[in-house]
Amino acid sequence: MDAPATPTSERRPPKFRARRRAAAWGVHLYTAMGLPVAFLAAIALARSDASTFWACSWLACAIDATDGMLARRVRVREVIPSFDGRKLDDIVDYLTFVFLPMLALPALKIVPGLEWVSVIPLIASAYGFCQDRAKTQESFVGFPSYWNIIVLYLYVLKPPAAVAAGILLVLSVLVFVPIHYIYPTKAKMWKPVTVIGGVAWALALVPVCVAPDAPWAPTIAAWSLLYLAYYLVASLVHHYRHARHQSAVTD
Repeated sequence: MDAPATPTSERRPPKFRARRRAAAWGVHLYTAMGLPVAFLAAIALARSDASTFWACSWLACAIDATDGMLARRVRVREVIPSFDGRKLDDIVDYLTFVFLPMLALPALKIVPGLEWVSVIPLIASAYGFCQDRAKTQESFVGFPSYWNIIVLYLYVLKPPAAVAAGILLVLSVLVFVPIHYIYPTKAKMWKPVTVIGGVAWALALVPVCVAPDAPWAPTIAAWSLLYLAYYLVASLVHHYRHARHQSAVTD
């Protein structure tokens, strides 16, 4: 008598060659490299070393911007289904994009006398990270915790402490507002402009991160705000299109 067929739910996941599995683990290791970078950034803050801190922050951004592309190419979730790369990515992102930038506010004296404001983005972003619908295929829902970028601009451009605190509070509120901000490497709308502009913007910020206290740093930072303005406009257009599509589907 033939043995009964194994139910689909009980079938083992397909086995992959050692080279494929090594590549998948390599991608996870690449993501995890954000942790030693975050550790170096924390040491830099303890020493009030703004240059090293922002250089580490830029490097952490570069890792985060490229690890997802590598993960999709290798298809890590298929190759190693037992390891949750998204959870690892969230841990690294919260440390590098939220916790350390908020720690930088008092450590680098960015909001003197108003250091308490650092706690608000910490809590708001914790809420955002725990939302099941924090991301779609093409966008972030709510302000996507770009605190490292915001705090860099506050440090270099040096607005009054009250203005800086106000910006942080407004953006913290926007974490709870379901506006769809484009995912730069995934959003289909205007993707070539978004990606090429994003690369140019990131490269322009390299000298600013390496020498944030240089006399020319505010000028470069100010000009680079043009890309952030583009990003905001693109996100609002994307949100409008998404809302219109959802309305059409509902009707």
